[in-house]
Amino acid sequence: MQLDFFPSRTLTLYLAKMFIVRIIAVLVMLVLVLMMLDLLSTSGDILAVEGNGQAELVTYASLRIPQLIARFLPYSVLLATLIALVTLNQNSEVISMKAAGLSAHQVLAPLLLTAALVSAVSFVFNERVVTRATATLKAWDAAEFGAIPADSGVRANVYLTDGENVLSAASLTGSGDNISMRDVTWYQRSETGMILTQVRAPSATYAAPGWKLEDAVEFEVGTAQTGEPTTMIVGEGLSPADIELDTVDPDTKPFWELSESIEAYEAVGRRTAELRAKWWHKLSGPLSALLMPLLGSIAAFGLARSGQLFLRAIIGMALGFAYFVIDNAALAMGSFGGYPPFLAAWAPFFLFLLVGETVLIRTEE
Repeated sequence: MQLDFFPSRTLTLYLAKMFIVRIIAVLVMLVLVLMMLDLLSTSGDILAVEGNGQAELVTYASLRIPQLIARFLPYSVLLATLIALVTLNQNSEVISMKAAGLSAHQVLAPLLLTAALVSAVSFVFNERVVTRATATLKAWDAAEFGAIPADSGVRANVYLTDGENVLSAASLTGSGDNISMRDVTWYQRSETGMILTQVRAPSATYAAPGWKLEDAVEFEVGTAQTGEPTTMIVGEGLSPADIELDTVDPDTKPFWELSESIEAYEAVGRRTAELRAKWWHKLSGPLSALLMPLLGSIAAFGLARSGQLFLRAIIGMALGFAYFVIDNAALAMGSFGGYPPFLAAWAPFFLFLLVGETVLIRTEE
C-alpha cells in the first residue's frame, strides 16, 4: 500500500470538487423534501394560533432547517459517495487511475480529505447554529406556537422533583432569582406516589424560598373539588441552583457549555452518564461523515461491465445505514447506563472504521 496519498494536485482537486458538489446537491434535495413534509404536518398547528401567518411559517422553517441539515448531512455524504464513485466506475475513470499506478487509498484520499473538512464545518455549525435553533424551536413548540420568547435561555418542558412532589412547566426563562415559569403544574403526592392535589397556574416566580403561583387553581383528587383561583407558594425545597441543574438539555447546549454543566453535576454527586454520552457524541457525530467515503468505497472498484456495480452500491449503502443504526442504539444504551459514555459514543465509529479498512485492503490492496 502506497503512503503518498496525493500524488496529483489536478486529480485531487477534480475529485474533491466532484464530491463536494454532489454532497451539496443531495443535502439540498433531502432538506427541501423533508422540510415540505414537515410543514405539511405542522403548518396546521402554527396557523391555528390567532395572528400567525406566512411569516411564522418562514420562521419555523428557518429554525427547523438547521436541525435537518445537522441530522442528514452524514446521509448526504454517504449518498454523494455512492453517486460519485459509481459515476467514476461507469466512465472507467477508476480503471484509468489504477492503471496509472494509484492504489485504492490514493483514489479515495481526496474524498476522505473533503469529508474531513465537512466534519469540521458540521461540528462548528452544530455548536453555533443548531443548538440555538433547537432551544428556540423547543420553547416555541412548548408555547404552542404563540409568541416566541425573546429570552435566549428559554428551556421547554421542565420537570422537577421536590421530595415526592413534582413541579412541571411548559417553559422556563431567566436564571438565578429571576427565573420565571409558564403554564405551571404542581403535583402533591403521597409517600406511595399517589397524586393528592393538582395545582395549575399560568405562571410562577421565585419567592425565596419556594415558587409563587399566580391565579393558581387547586384540584383535590380525593374529593374531586376545584378551588377558586388564588396565590400560593409551593416547592420550597427547590432552589434556582437545583432548577438550573435539572433543566440541562444537551441538545441545546454547545460543547463547551455542556462541559461546564457536567462538571456542576459531578460536583454535587449527580448522575452524568447521559450528558457525558451526548458530550462525546458531539465529537463523534460530525466525524461520521469521514467514514462514509470508506464505507461506500466498495462501489468504486470492480468492473462496471461485470454486472455487479449495482450490488456493490447496495452493499456500500447497507454498510453506511448499518453504522447509523448501531450508532443510535449505542448512544441510547449509553444514556441508560448500559454502556460507558465514551464507549457508547466512539465504539460504532471505530468498529466501522476497521470494517471499512478491512474490506478495502482485502479486496483492493
